[in-house]
Amino acid sequence: MARAEELEAHARAVDIRLEADGSADDEAAPSSKNDLHRLVRPTLLSLKPYSSARSEFSGEARAWLDANENAEDLSGLGLNRYPDPLQLRLKRRLSKLKGIGEANIFLGNGSDEAIDLLLRIFCEPGLDNVITCPPTYGMYGVLAGIHGVEQRQVPLDRHFRLRPEAVLAAADQRSKLLFLCSPNNPTGNLLRPADVEFLLREFPGIVVLDEAYIDFASQPSWLSRLPEFPNLVILQTLSKAWALAGARLGMAFAAESIIDLFNKVKYPYNISELTQRAALTALENTGAFDQYLDRLYHERLLLAERLQALPIVQRVFPSEANFLLVRFRQADEVFRSLRNEGIIVRNRSSEIHCHGCLRITVGTSQENELLLKTLERLSRIAPTP
Repeated sequence: MARAEELEAHARAVDIRLEADGSADDEAAPSSKNDLHRLVRPTLLSLKPYSSARSEFSGEARAWLDANENAEDLSGLGLNRYPDPLQLRLKRRLSKLKGIGEANIFLGNGSDEAIDLLLRIFCEPGLDNVITCPPTYGMYGVLAGIHGVEQRQVPLDRHFRLRPEAVLAAADQRSKLLFLCSPNNPTGNLLRPADVEFLLREFPGIVVLDEAYIDFASQPSWLSRLPEFPNLVILQTLSKAWALAGARLGMAFAAESIIDLFNKVKYPYNISELTQRAALTALENTGAFDQYLDRLYHERLLLAERLQALPIVQRVFPSEANFLLVRFRQADEVFRSLRNEGIIVRNRSSEIHCHGCLRITVGTSQENELLLKTLERLSRIAPTP
């Protein structure tokens, strides 16, 4: 078990106040927007978190008799013991990789767990609201609905750009979370840094920046600027570029006081031993990661060019992710035809500004070729526009 001082964050009372510019008056509005005491659900402020005996122990144990586990490794897989509840080895590796402190990292069962916990931590059902900017990742709204939290939608403009002033106009003092996605899903574009920074400085609550696709992008992550914005939570994942979608490991990066809140509310053993092992193994193989990105960039460019040349395609939108948003002349028919051929894509036509659009993941060269050949055949039999 790791050092006791590293585990204290899981059991200690959370410091729920960040140093804010200007007045520290809890009743103040935007001037105290970084005051966690004002933002956190009141019932959590006095909540005593779950703590295991191992979180309170330092040194080398001679016998683990605290957790009612099976002492015998019957499967031979080394899974008879509970996993490290704070994933300290994995956080140390991620800290080196990302250039961020271990105390600023939370690991979840996919990024969706972090989104779920943010709603649990900050939003009172029936009172508070969150703001989303569609078209965007649908789970923000789904999880808000599960928790009985109002979702206020401020759509992107027709070029898929943020409208910062409209976001602020929709916000009030019950607006606890603003969800932004960059590169955005399903559109694939990066949000303009100036717009993101403006909202970080002016939004009265927590700004959640979902960077699930940042490894594919031409701009760097916002991680290097995390110390500037105590109201910023950055989400990333190992599901995309690191090829661990089946392992389910998401990351949240934030000020230590926010990470303390995550650890206070999360389930005790939320990341399995198998997932932690898989992640540690994958993160050691940075050479394979870099080679994959080179292949992805090549395939993305080639796929976009060939799709745009098809008569049934109206537009291929620029992408900084591992997918393309493509507008078809008869999207629903194309979607059904592809499905009948065993080629599964996502129909995004029902989302604002995405009429006639399918989202297509950049696959292997063989998968992309199968897609293109099928679409070429559909183009030959489709009515001339």
